[in-house]
Amino acid sequence: MEIKIAVFRGEKIRKTIHNNEWWFVVNDVVAVLTDSVQPDGYIKDMRRRDLKLSKGWGQIAAPLLINRIIES
Repeated sequence: MEIKIAVFRGEKIRKTIHNNEWWFVVNDVVAVLTDSVQPDGYIKDMRRRDLKLSKGWGQIAAPLLINRIIES
């Protein structure tokens, strides 16, 4: 599986192709769209406030193994 980085307004979002579809790292997307320094906490708050989102989270944001990219 090849991993690439997308650039969104100068920010990097990890992505990969899985089953001929682009998959993006949700934490990266949330961090870019919200300017949040803690996207995990932001996502937890969203899920806590929106029960429908929390209930369907596994369908919306299905886990896919993407290795961390360490830049030098």
